[in-house]
Amino acid sequence: MKEKIEHILEEVEKFTAQSKEQVEEYRIKWLSKKGEITQLFEDFKNVAPDVKREMGQKLNQLKTKAQDKINELKEKFESQSSTVSLDVDLSLPAEPIAELGSQHPITIVKNEISKIFEDIGFSISEGREIEDDWHNFTALNTPEDHPARDMQDTFYIQTNPEIVLRTQTSSVQVHLMENNKPPIRTISPGRVYRNETVSARSHCQFHQIEGLYIDTNVSFADLKQTLLYFAQRYFGAETKIRMRPSFFPFTEPSAEVDISCTLCKGAGCNVCKYSGWLEILGCGMVDPQVLTNCKIDANKYTGFAFGMGIERIAMLKYKVTDIRLFFENDVRFLKQFKSA
Repeated sequence: MKEKIEHILEEVEKFTAQSKEQVEEYRIKWLSKKGEITQLFEDFKNVAPDVKREMGQKLNQLKTKAQDKINELKEKFESQSSTVSLDVDLSLPAEPIAELGSQHPITIVKNEISKIFEDIGFSISEGREIEDDWHNFTALNTPEDHPARDMQDTFYIQTNPEIVLRTQTSSVQVHLMENNKPPIRTISPGRVYRNETVSARSHCQFHQIEGLYIDTNVSFADLKQTLLYFAQRYFGAETKIRMRPSFFPFTEPSAEVDISCTLCKGAGCNVCKYSGWLEILGCGMVDPQVLTNCKIDANKYTGFAFGMGIERIAMLKYKVTDIRLFFENDVRFLKQFKSA
């Protein structure tokens, strides 16, 4: 056995290979289940006890050297194969950088509006788009038989009429009021759904930002000043606002808010229908019943709420005349907002 070990050891030390295939051939020859070294380990069982220790050491050394040699040569050929030889002129200009994309105009406007309200202490809260009837309607002072439900054109989940696609992001604020104590100052941006006919002015899905402020001694004057600040930050320092009485089931009193036309500066044009004003949002003081529904003491706290459609603001800002363009992913349309 000693002569066989020395013979194979000499062969291992002298072995060089010309290819990966040759390395594999010798791995099989030496170290496979039927290889020469493996066979020596089988024969080792019959070695005389007085030389077993010596033969065992030599046999282990042989196996280690054979394995190291195979691994060394394998790594050599693998590193060579990973280095691709390219016949290129390195002085040539590089490939042009792929055309970069940009943020969607809805995202741009949402972030701009959010930043304005964040600057005056509003946090951002987001929630689920599939909502239960309580958070989307009932807690907001809109019980099952309330006529205001007809205004929403709701998408109901067919298998469960108590589950809807949210019609407003006010549902996020209900969750917030239920789980937090005043003061609360937050805005809730997100996608909402209403079963409306898709046209240039309306869509079955759109985006809203709704705001909520609840604390002691919050007044309508606070609401008006907050919205004036927003309008002048976003549309320009010369912007004026006008508040018209309106109705929303979750606010009382309620108002629609117009801004002076950003195109004609109030003089009158076809965009503002020659009125000098453009409607941008709805608002009002939070109805005390809504506070009670959300386990907030309506005798101690008051608050205001407002909501605006992001598409509406984007259409005013970018002079877009068809809301459907925001959802069609037409590259020709989206490319126009690269520098925005």
